[in-house]
Amino acid sequence: MRSNRRLRLTAIPLAIITTVALAGCTTQQTLGWLPTEPGTTNQVDRVIGLWVTSWIVLLAVGAITWGLIIWAAIVYRRRKGQTGLPAQLRYNMPIEIFYTVVPLILVLGFFAFTARDQAEIEAPLADPDVTIEVYGKRWAWDFNYITDDVFYQGIQAQETGPNNEIDVDSLPTLYLPVNKKVEILIESRDVLHSFWIIDFLYKKDMFPGENETNYWYFIPQKEGTYTGKCAELCGEYHSLMLFNVEVVSQEEYDAQMDALRAQGNVGRLGAEFNTNANLPGTTGTTEEE
Repeated sequence: MRSNRRLRLTAIPLAIITTVALAGCTTQQTLGWLPTEPGTTNQVDRVIGLWVTSWIVLLAVGAITWGLIIWAAIVYRRRKGQTGLPAQLRYNMPIEIFYTVVPLILVLGFFAFTARDQAEIEAPLADPDVTIEVYGKRWAWDFNYITDDVFYQGIQAQETGPNNEIDVDSLPTLYLPVNKKVEILIESRDVLHSFWIIDFLYKKDMFPGENETNYWYFIPQKEGTYTGKCAELCGEYHSLMLFNVEVVSQEEYDAQMDALRAQGNVGRLGAEFNTNANLPGTTGTTEEE
């Protein structure tokens, strides 16, 4: 009877605290503090669901584990006047099976749901409306708008003022039409980089060399300005390898393509501009030639 009473006294406050904490969750907390909003692309809701559900399961497992630890510490603590050691058990087969099988089920479950969602995200979109080739380079970005046959050549982030603040207006900007199927071809001009649009909750590695193109398919669903960066340590100015993403209407997107065309940025900045293209031992040209 005393054990049951102590268990109730432990469980009731824990339940109250958990209920109050969940009731006071902000919108950001319900997203698991992810830096986005639902519906930003056709993929973010899937990532949010996987992330938040995983944390709920893990928090439940943690709460049960800590509850059992606290319960055992209270119920089986040494009482006043007790001496010696309690009865020692070599093993308890049901408990050992339990704490082996349950973690195995959790790991397999996390793997299965992650594999399912990743397969959906990685699936190509049929007949993309826009195809864009992104080149990462130390320490900036080139954007080839293949569908419109124009390009943008970026420079690394510029620092200004005594506090080395980033000049946002000078950052490379990638334009995307809202509610259109987008295909991104992802490549590197020199070393390993990683193309990361933070609010889109996904990133893809960029590998140097021929036949190393990576692909990303998605549909941007909310107009706005988003931030991007390289997520792979790539050298001295890695922290300045930043860019912006503008998701705009089709009319504004077409106007930006016309503006690039008017600037003479017609065509494609291809692999001929890769850093390693003209090194000895490659198929490119050298100074000796």
